[in-house]
Amino acid sequence: MIKHIKNIDVNYIEYGSGKNTVVLLHGWGQNIEMMKPLGDRLEGNKIIIVDLPGYGLSQEPNYVWTIYDYVECIKELLDSLNVKKPILMGHSFGGKISLVYASKYDVEKLVLFGSPYRPEKKKLSLKTKLLKKAKKIPGLNKLEGFAKKHIGSTDYKNASEMMRKILVSTVNLDITEDVKKIKCPTLIIWGTLDEAVPVADAYELEKLIPDAGVVIYEGCTHYAYLERINEVTNVLKVFIK
Repeated sequence: MIKHIKNIDVNYIEYGSGKNTVVLLHGWGQNIEMMKPLGDRLEGNKIIIVDLPGYGLSQEPNYVWTIYDYVECIKELLDSLNVKKPILMGHSFGGKISLVYASKYDVEKLVLFGSPYRPEKKKLSLKTKLLKKAKKIPGLNKLEGFAKKHIGSTDYKNASEMMRKILVSTVNLDITEDVKKIKCPTLIIWGTLDEAVPVADAYELEKLIPDAGVVIYEGCTHYAYLERINEVTNVLKVFIK
């Protein structure tokens, strides 16, 4: 379904029914399909999954949006659907949007999957360096898909000029002060092998948000919510209730 918001078309899907409305926001360079496996398992709730502007079937922003523009887009969409107090779940980029949303507007509960909240200053890990080199070796096509998901700079290379500018703005934005304003119960889910956003950030977020708890999955990456989807689903059902 399409809604015209902030002068662009925004695509979303809505299904299921229940007292609670769960809103799922995907990570950078992804789309509805990355969050649908989780949404499909949360039966007994109304589910809304959004193609964030610039991805899926949603149009690109027509100027350089900040995280705050994305937040206002989601707020306008939910207002148009008469959703007053969502359970907001976001992965990575979608998690950063969710953090700011929950700092400004009423949210029943908040769930974060590998969500950055401040610029990361880090050197390339050995694994990332090896992946970058391996991508250049002829015949290693199978590795390319893995590398696209796990090497952050690939997001920049694959993006349009507009989305590159938005990515730079997003990555460099520190929302620590916004995070401190969050009052709703918050569940923070992370993988120990997350190379996009270090697991230390999960514990920092727990300190910043008054009512927060952390669930860590050993041996999982930035996509822990999919790698352990059955366990994550069980945790979420308890948290929602």
